[in-house]
Amino acid sequence: MKKFVAGVMLGFIASWTVAFAAASVGHNGMFWNRLSTPAKDGYVNGYSDAMKVSVGQLDSLQIAADMFHWKGGHKIIKQLSRELSMADLSPNQAVSRLNSLYSNPKYSELDLGQALQLLTLRAGETGLPARRDSHNK
Repeated sequence: MKKFVAGVMLGFIASWTVAFAAASVGHNGMFWNRLSTPAKDGYVNGYSDAMKVSVGQLDSLQIAADMFHWKGGHKIIKQLSRELSMADLSPNQAVSRLNSLYSNPKYSELDLGQALQLLTLRAGETGLPARRDSHNK
């Protein structure tokens, strides 16, 4: 029994030490300002790709809404789709606007994901021209 308790305690201390020592990366303004220009482009493109996948997953939710006769489901799913889509904001516009946002120190603690969502919503509300992909030129 003593060996079991000692093993549990050793495991607890080891896991606590690893968790405490692990550096948590906050994706905020300080993180953004340390990135190089290509890294910023890559981050925004990766975020945009992730949002496209998320929007694609809403099809499953749409099927469930139809199956369970979810009142208001179509409206909510449409709203989610609009909020997750970055179609109204090109990657270059997003990088430029994030650089502008994070140049103000008072926004340095704002999470990068939240900032991108805010910029996307503002782009949809202000009616920016639709983003142009290389195959649409």
